[in-house]
Amino acid sequence: MKDQNVKSFTLTAMFLAIMIILAVTPLGFIPIGPINATTMHIPVIIASIILGPRIGAGLGTVFGVISLARATVVITPMSFVFSPFIANPLTNHGDWRAVIVAIVPRILIGVIPYFVYKGLHPFMKEKARPVSLFIAGLAGSMTNTILVMNLIFFFFKDSYADVLQVTANAVYGVILGIIFGSGLVEAIVAGIATMGVCSVLLRLMKK
Repeated sequence: MKDQNVKSFTLTAMFLAIMIILAVTPLGFIPIGPINATTMHIPVIIASIILGPRIGAGLGTVFGVISLARATVVITPMSFVFSPFIANPLTNHGDWRAVIVAIVPRILIGVIPYFVYKGLHPFMKEKARPVSLFIAGLAGSMTNTILVMNLIFFFFKDSYADVLQVTANAVYGVILGIIFGSGLVEAIVAGIATMGVCSVLLRLMKK
């Protein structure tokens, strides 16, 4: 039990360090048009599967706070949807609901993959475990993209339309384009990374 706790603590510290490195380098948030593609969700997904949903949710919260802080410091036209300290272009003041957009989906990134993997595990043979890991990684990434984009639509539809210079009726079409465009690419990358890294770490955790 003591050895297991040491392993868990070491891996948690390692995942946290990776997230900090990604946050302070261009690798963590990659600008694509009006949004940023991210790789910071990958350590959270892996931690969820390896260390469980409690630690996963904790690291997801860290991801959310980093996202909020970055949106406050590195100001872009879309910063107001992630930071309550940046003025909404239509109301000219910050909106506390940006905290929900920035943090809640990121917490769930650390929860959903664990339960997807555990749910699939009884139906998969040992040789098919990489498939379960890939699906869990895919689910974690899509949880982030789908929730973030839909919360933006729910809370900030008109402001989002104003920044994109489209009609309010066209906003959800743009959001679907992001989900099935860059969001799907992010999810596939996350699934492959989760499959590769978790396969190794799960073996190490058993030893």
